[in-house]
Parts: sequence; C-alpha cells; structure tokens
Amino acid sequence: MSLYLHGLGHFHPENEITNKFLTDLDIGTNQEWIEERVGIDVRRTVLPLDYIRETRNLDPTVALEAALYTHAETGRRAAEMALRRAGLARGDIGMLIAGSCSPDMMSPADACTIAAALEMEVPSFDVNSACTSFHVALYMLSMMRPEALPDYILVVTAESLTTAVDYSDRSAAVLWGDGTSAAVVSTRVPSRIEILGNSLESSPAGHDKVIVPSFGHFWQEGRTVQMFAIKKTTRILRRLQKAYADPDRDFHFVGHQANLRMLEAVCRQCDIEDDRHHHNVVSFGNTGAAGAPGVISMNWDRWTDRDDVAVVGVGSGLSWAGHVLRFGETP
Repeated sequence: MSLYLHGLGHFHPENEITNKFLTDLDIGTNQEWIEERVGIDVRRTVLPLDYIRETRNLDPTVALEAALYTHAETGRRAAEMALRRAGLARGDIGMLIAGSCSPDMMSPADACTIAAALEMEVPSFDVNSACTSFHVALYMLSMMRPEALPDYILVVTAESLTTAVDYSDRSAAVLWGDGTSAAVVSTRVPSRIEILGNSLESSPAGHDKVIVPSFGHFWQEGRTVQMFAIKKTTRILRRLQKAYADPDRDFHFVGHQANLRMLEAVCRQCDIEDDRHHHNVVSFGNTGAAGAPGVISMNWDRWTDRDDVAVVGVGSGLSWAGHVLRFGETP
C-alpha cells in the first residue's frame, strides 16, 4: 500500500548543554573524552541550566515541573511547521499519532495533549516504541486499509529525555538532547515524497538492555547496545541499498542519531560517502525518536526529485526499523 509524506517539522529548545558545561560539572569527563567516544559537541534541553547545575537532576520526579516546555508545546510547534510545509490547515488533519521514549504522563497520551494544544478534535493516541516510535507509526499505517483512514494524519515524536538523565553519570549525560519532530502523512493523497520499504523487527529478549523507568533515570548496557545498533543499522541499510539504490538517483542515509561514532561505523561498512550521510547528533545530541525525522526536516529545502533517503532506526525493546523516502516531482 502507498504511503506519502506531505510535510515535516521540528523543534529544539534553546538551552544548550555544551561539552564545557559537562566538564564544569566535574563528573569525570572533558572535550577529548566525549569527542573520542560519541562525537557530540552540544545538546539541547528543556531544563533550565541552573537546575541541572545545582541538582544534577538526581530526583527526576521533579524534572517535569522544572521543564520549560511540555510535549504539548514542543509538539504544537513542530506540527505547525509540518503543516505549513504541507500547505495544509489544522482542520485538514483527521488523526494524530504520537510516540516518545518518555511521555510527559502515563495518562493521558501525549497525542491528546498535543492535539489539544493544536485545538484539534480528532482521534488521538500514542504508539510507543522508544527510539523507533516514528518508524512504528509509519509501519502501522502502511498496513492499514486506506479507506479506513482520514486523508491526512499527523505523526509527532516529542522527546525530553534530559529530564530522565542523572547528571552525575557521565555515560548518560554526554548522550541525550531534547527535540521534537512532526510529519504529515497520507495513505490516500499522493505527494512528491513516497515512503517505501517499511520494515520493523524486534527482539524482546533484549528488553532489559535499554531502560527509562517511570520514576527513575535512563540506563543502558552501553557496549551491548552500541554493537546492536551498528549491526542492525548496517543490515537494514544494505537491504535498502539493494532494493532501492539506482545509478540515476542519489542515495542518502539518515540513521538513528545515537552518536556520531556509531553512524560513522555504519557508513564505513555500507560505503556511504560523507556527502550522502546526514546527521544532527553533533549539535543536538541523541533526541530519541525525533532524531532521524528531525535531520530530514532540517534539510527540507535541499532535497530534489533525484533523492532517495534511507532512514534507519534502532531502539529499546530491542527494535529496529527502516524505510526509504523517494523524492519526486509534485503530482
């Protein structure tokens, strides 16, 4: 079944967690240590910097109150950009799906609070699969009957994972940033961007390798997760290359924005040249499910009708997914 992308949007909060900021926290890290391991320079956060400096976020139960933005607000901002780019109004949307590694609340769903912020009265629900939430929403839609869906659907992935970081733990503090992405998609109305080759796989046996507790700090089995991410991303990217790479078109890669070193390893194994590899992890950190769509959104004006963009995600669960965005002429 055909699935089309009509518009993408993104939002990042203004507060920056630089490597110097982390060094000044005196948690056993510095520019060289961070650069060698993850290649990240800056991360954005919804938290006040003084709050992180003074509390290290050791009690994450109060982080939501300290945050400068809710998912409703960041979701609204990203969605409004996506709607503008799609040339649509709020009233054209018939359904809203959201997903996040760490929703603002257990209930109601992020989708409902985002829809309320947008003043939309449409079916709204969450489909959560941590960092692969954006992929899972598209995968689910690709398997549904077009006649059962509205013309336009809004998919929003809002992430504020810095609220779940222990800023006395250098292995977590260097990774995470906050961001939100939004996409307007349709199974019924063609656009210049077709979403091809949707896939999703999971290995629930690895459910305990990456964890964000309801009232605790992010934790992962670092090396195991790194090797998993490289292996699965490489496998999916090679499959997409085989299926969709065309000598008459330009084939690009956007991976899960976990860290630059992981992405570089994948590019070496799959022969992706630097000018065909697109990322924002260096300047925004790992923004979870918002990462890869955020990269494509930030490059929105550069894509031409020659471009195919392979988008690959990995996440807790464990889960891995991918698809290709094929850019063509406006129908």
